[in-house]
Amino acid sequence: MRIILASRSPRRREILSMLGLSFEILSADADESSDIVEPTALVRELALRKGRAVRELLRKRGEWQEGTLIIAADTVVAAGEQILGKPADAADAARMLSLLSGSTHHVLSGVAVLTPDRECAAAESTAVHFAPMCDAEIDWYVKSGEPMDKAGAYAVQGLASLFIKGLEGDYFNVVGLPVHRLATLLSAEFGISLTAAAKQIEA
Repeated sequence: MRIILASRSPRRREILSMLGLSFEILSADADESSDIVEPTALVRELALRKGRAVRELLRKRGEWQEGTLIIAADTVVAAGEQILGKPADAADAARMLSLLSGSTHHVLSGVAVLTPDRECAAAESTAVHFAPMCDAEIDWYVKSGEPMDKAGAYAVQGLASLFIKGLEGDYFNVVGLPVHRLATLLSAEFGISLTAAAKQIEA
């Protein structure tokens, strides 16, 4: 089985590598503009778009064939009624962090799996509890550069851990790839076991 991760995210790459899987990385530009306002529906749709963009690229190369499996994902942060993606600049990152400070928000990730005969997507939500951040702390964190390519302007596995009091749900979902949701999706919809796939690589 040829597994392709449709993402440039080093965090998603690290998570899949941690599972002992052999995979390739291939990403393609996908239209991420959308009128969808419900976060769960949005991340599912965007994950599918990313997977379809890579599928189309493989078709053009003549490489879309039996035994190929694409994994794609998209993550957003929902703070009240606002959906937060990646910050546009430092000021936008500071704005996002001010919204998250001293409150609970939800991180939602959509994960999509595409094979030559079907496609399927699911979503996962994790609640994250932020401690209050003063202006100086927000300024320090933004200047670290860490927020700039992260949904919601923070990395749970990085310096932002100083401000996270706890979470409810899948930690890896907050990092960017909901491992358990991916495993159950592959098993239920495609009959694929991630543990079996990893064991085959080890053998």
